[in-house]
Amino acid sequence: MSRPTLPLLATLLALTLAPSLAMAASPMTGSTMPMGPKPMPMPMLPKELVGAWTLVRCDNVYPDGRRVELYGPNPEGMWLIDAQGDYMMQIVRASRTPFAANDKSKGTPEEYRAASLDSNAHFGHVSANAATMVMHSQIVRASYPNWDGKGGDTTYTLKGDELTYTVAKPSSGAAEGAHGEVVWRRVHS
Repeated sequence: MSRPTLPLLATLLALTLAPSLAMAASPMTGSTMPMGPKPMPMPMLPKELVGAWTLVRCDNVYPDGRRVELYGPNPEGMWLIDAQGDYMMQIVRASRTPFAANDKSKGTPEEYRAASLDSNAHFGHVSANAATMVMHSQIVRASYPNWDGKGGDTTYTLKGDELTYTVAKPSSGAAEGAHGEVVWRRVHS
């Protein structure tokens, strides 16, 4: 190997490994955006949950049995879960009204309210026990700031390509006794 090639290979190796080594040493070093509390080590995630999921339904269910479609009829959403349990999720109302000013910073109070209520996004970590059918989620950041850093357990069912779970305290309706019911369908490429 010629001398000029060796420094080039050393530089490429350093550039390749540096981000991984820096993250292993200190995940917060150099970060300008806090990422929330360092998550606890998570148990394994059943391979059946890994992949891409598309939203089927996201409803609040009230004690009297009444259902409210939080994001209207035919909401759209995607939930991506990797093999380590890191996830990102986004849910939006299928029909949304654009801001009249065509500028996100110049919305009216009504437009801001609708934008907030018509979408839900968060990322974090998920783990599950396939024997007990209990899922644990730890939200790192969410579009609803009250969920930042929150975690919880819920039971889930997996029937074929359909995954269903409940949310004990949804972002709206919890004060009236509602719980959320969310249904996802596996995406096949």
